Amino acid sequence: MPKNKAIQPAQKGKAPRWRSRVQKDFPPLTIDLFRLLNEIPLGIALIDSQGRLMFMNHIMEGIVGLSLDEARELPCHQVIRSRICFEACPISGLRTNTESLCMESDLLNRDRKRVPVRITLGPVYNNRKTPSCYIETVEDLRPLKELDETLSSAYQFKNIIGKSPQMEKLFQILPVIAQSDSSVLLTGETGTGKDLLAEAIHQASSRAKGPFVKVNCGALPETLLESELFGHKKGAFTGAVKDKIGRFHLAHHGTLYLTEIGDLPLPLQVKLLTFLDDRTVFPLGSTKAFVADVRIIAATHRDLKDMVQKGLFREDLFFRLNVLRLRIPPLRERQGDIRLLLEHFLDTFTTKFNSRIRGFSARSLNLLTRYPYPGNVRELKNIVEYAVNICREGLIYPRHLPAYLTEPQSFSPTDTEEKKTFEDTKPGEEIPTAPVGTWRDMERRLIADALLKAQGNRTRAARMLGWGRSTLWRKIKAHGLDG
Repeated sequence: MPKNKAIQPAQKGKAPRWRSRVQKDFPPLTIDLFRLLNEIPLGIALIDSQGRLMFMNHIMEGIVGLSLDEARELPCHQVIRSRICFEACPISGLRTNTESLCMESDLLNRDRKRVPVRITLGPVYNNRKTPSCYIETVEDLRPLKELDETLSSAYQFKNIIGKSPQMEKLFQILPVIAQSDSSVLLTGETGTGKDLLAEAIHQASSRAKGPFVKVNCGALPETLLESELFGHKKGAFTGAVKDKIGRFHLAHHGTLYLTEIGDLPLPLQVKLLTFLDDRTVFPLGSTKAFVADVRIIAATHRDLKDMVQKGLFREDLFFRLNVLRLRIPPLRERQGDIRLLLEHFLDTFTTKFNSRIRGFSARSLNLLTRYPYPGNVRELKNIVEYAVNICREGLIYPRHLPAYLTEPQSFSPTDTEEKKTFEDTKPGEEIPTAPVGTWRDMERRLIADALLKAQGNRTRAARMLGWGRSTLWRKIKAHGLDG
């Protein structure tokens, strides 16, 4: 055919020339449709206009747990028992909308197990251009879900989440430490997750089936703490009206977690050292020893080495506890983890409170990723929980965050000339911040600001900062704000 000549349209009643050539090159084929559908690696079903199953391939039989002979002519919702079938029949929607539907849902198989699937449904037209039946494909998403879980597991150990280099290094060593039976010392600032880490070590150890017993060494006075740890016999002291089993006894064949070990009184430090040496416990008022099979995990936010030099902590006990030492870095040092944790806690609380929040606005994310988090992960979690409770929109904006976050003095209140708030910034505009001083100065200003907003109520100020009440009191004293 000459290049300057276009294909001429066929005369009325005659097939176009290009169609004649196609028919000549590809003569009509006789196809076994059902065999073809069985070769496709997707679950496929044909459904008539009344919603009854006409055919399904072998893959679909495996997904739903029924054979074709058992399922033929049954209503499709009794075979493909998907959540969407009971919410709104998609076929009824196709009768008015000719576009195919694609959605993710789940279905119940014969074993009553929920299978995550992707369902695509579309009409099959006859010569009169009307739907003669419907074709439905079901893709089993379990392999993809398992892959997602495998990838996400690289960013967490039990309930601890992080992808920063510091946390990846910690995750690599944790399984080894969990399988050991040596004492562990966890250090790190308040709110970094020492309690979660201690429980994760226990759950990953050979002692996982045994008890996990936690004792806060700073929560009780010395006399009560000794009885709590070691137990007592009836009449051992005034008020001991009956025998009491101590926490060492309760943690037999398990793990005893001693948090705030730096607050343990010196006399009890001696008794703890004795236990670490011979593994025996003498209840108060008793001469009979109990041999306790207990692993010790201790945690503190204090500098124990400095306390040893000042005579506030026994050096020999420090060395016995410091066999395996793990430091959890503060959140401000964990690059990339803030965004990961924000998404994790948002998903947690939107599910818990049945909220429809989709995420954070750009300004909120900018604000939250730059905040130093003196209360670490605990503070971040409290901030997200507060925002999910307050927000009634699709996104969390700065106005939904705690008030102390949306003011520039949250970062550095020394810049009194900058009055523009984060609420006033426009999309793409740089958020104003003042030069940041030392971390100690910043923490002191944050505490003072919280106390001012709470009108001196320390409980309310602690809640605003995302700290425990005892933590706030300790920091107030350390910064000289109790005068």
